Amino acid sequence: MKKKLLSALLLSTALLAAGCGGNDEEEAHVDEEGCEHLQKGPAVAVTAAVSGTGPAVSNDHTRYDIALVDVAGGKGGAVSFAVSEATDYVLYTSATVPVKVTNGSGATVEFEESATSSSLCTDIQGRYVVPLTVGTHTLTFGPSTLSSVSLVIEESGEHDHDH
Repeated sequence: MKKKLLSALLLSTALLAAGCGGNDEEEAHVDEEGCEHLQKGPAVAVTAAVSGTGPAVSNDHTRYDIALVDVAGGKGGAVSFAVSEATDYVLYTSATVPVKVTNGSGATVEFEESATSSSLCTDIQGRYVVPLTVGTHTLTFGPSTLSSVSLVIEESGEHDHDH
């Protein structure tokens, strides 16, 4: 009886550990994707808008090299991101720069997580997990002393992609 109880306990612990590990693996995969695209592109150059929604960026496995413009307090600007599926997205930046996300109504969308690094990739200097609804959102950068920042957007938990 004790052996069966011990076996059941060990099995349930192993299953619990395996279940918890899935999120870590998923997060690591998304970070690998973000890092790969920050390093290798493909890249598209855009110039942020001083105000309004700005040029469009997407979660299309592309690195957006964003030229920041003069704003109050330094360099910054905005780009727009049209969301077709309501889910969590991960915004990766190549530099530590303030980032703010607003929805189509102008309300700030709070980050679920934010970090200035990734243990998997030193090129990731900003990592922001944000739940977004369907619609166009504005990503505002700055103010900063930097003249540009690179951005990659990945769908959280996304596994399939074309390079």
